[in-house]
Amino acid sequence: MFLSLLNQKETLKFLDLAIYMVDIDGEPTEIEKNILEKMFREVGHVVNEYSFKFSDSIEETVNFFVNSHRVVKNIVFLNLVKITLTDDLYNTTEHLFLEQIQEKFDITPERRRQLMAIAYDERDLRERAARILKE
Repeated sequence: MFLSLLNQKETLKFLDLAIYMVDIDGEPTEIEKNILEKMFREVGHVVNEYSFKFSDSIEETVNFFVNSHRVVKNIVFLNLVKITLTDDLYNTTEHLFLEQIQEKFDITPERRRQLMAIAYDERDLRERAARILKE
């Protein structure tokens, strides 16, 4: 969501974080792979330049965004939250990684709540639409 607003370098760095997030709890599930595919389609203009491997340091990748504009940090955080919602399992490692990102990006607890609410609302809307379409 809103990934098209990122510049090319930001998009490539975000993709590193996204892949890290789906790998953080082991082998990615089919649902996690699907969300990644959707994100890749959203940023299709840069996928050809992506190497599909982790950067040398996830810490360096996180730090890349530290001095970015607040909008960029919010977009990155929002999309990482979306990834955590793809499976129904609560994963402590994902939660701790999001907390690390929140701290590094200087995202307030209120902003985190707002961004998470957006992600939950989108998920709920998609689920409701799917139920209605199947009726």
